[in-house]
Amino acid sequence: MRRSMLYIPGNNPSMIQNAPVLGADSIILDLEDSVSVDEKDSARFLVRNALLELDFNGCEKVVRINSLNTELGYEDIDVIARVKPDALLVPKATKDAIEEIDELISTIEREEGFKLGSIKLIPLIETAFGVEDVFNIVKSSKRVAAVLLGAEDLTADMEVKRTKEGEEIFYARSRIVSACKALKVDAIDTPFTDINDFEGLKRDCQRAKLIGMTGKAAVNPRQIDIINEVFSPSMEDIEWAKRVIAAYDEAQREGKGVFSLDGKMVDAPVLARAKNVLEKAEAIGLIKG
Repeated sequence: MRRSMLYIPGNNPSMIQNAPVLGADSIILDLEDSVSVDEKDSARFLVRNALLELDFNGCEKVVRINSLNTELGYEDIDVIARVKPDALLVPKATKDAIEEIDELISTIEREEGFKLGSIKLIPLIETAFGVEDVFNIVKSSKRVAAVLLGAEDLTADMEVKRTKEGEEIFYARSRIVSACKALKVDAIDTPFTDINDFEGLKRDCQRAKLIGMTGKAAVNPRQIDIINEVFSPSMEDIEWAKRVIAAYDEAQREGKGVFSLDGKMVDAPVLARAKNVLEKAEAIGLIKG
């Protein structure tokens, strides 16, 4: 489950130390934007040592590397992939970059004796070209486990104003969700950057969830609880799903192919949605399997 993915600056040892207890499903240790050029080397080895020595308490460990447009990106891969993070987050991802990184990681996995394909990739879509090519980007490597939208860079590339309402990114969100659903990977929404507007954050999460986003990035630990709540099945959802499954089981015993619940026909898509709700609820411990 990737309901919440929390960015942590890769040059901040105290924040890295506390990251595992903040409640996020994934921790993104950032070597790119939050680290100045003169701290790149020290941050890379701080993150490397954290991955080797720190117990992340079950959190997914993701490292945002630098772009392959600079030598820093190659150095990040060579150092970080050798300590086996769960995934690398690739900024301004393109199909060519994902394919090249896939090959670089495969070489390292063979050299280190890791299972081939064990390190996943998460393309960060933050350009107009990336939005238009997202299906091919995801399809370019079996390592791709999710896509993350980066709206700040995207709106800069689009030369439009970034707003809290997010109308300017509706198309990008929708296109990313469609590609991710088609290829069965997670669609992670862009961070909400006003860290003191919790009502605004909740509305933004609800908008993203409504069109199919499966989780959201966070830039502050105080955002995690709201994100986790919105992207978790509600108790009302769980009770509805249980009733659908119970009605289905009864229909099966009676030899009925189609049945109704509360006056509404239940068909295969409704049944699949109910099963999905229960699987998510079980995965995050809301119900027992």
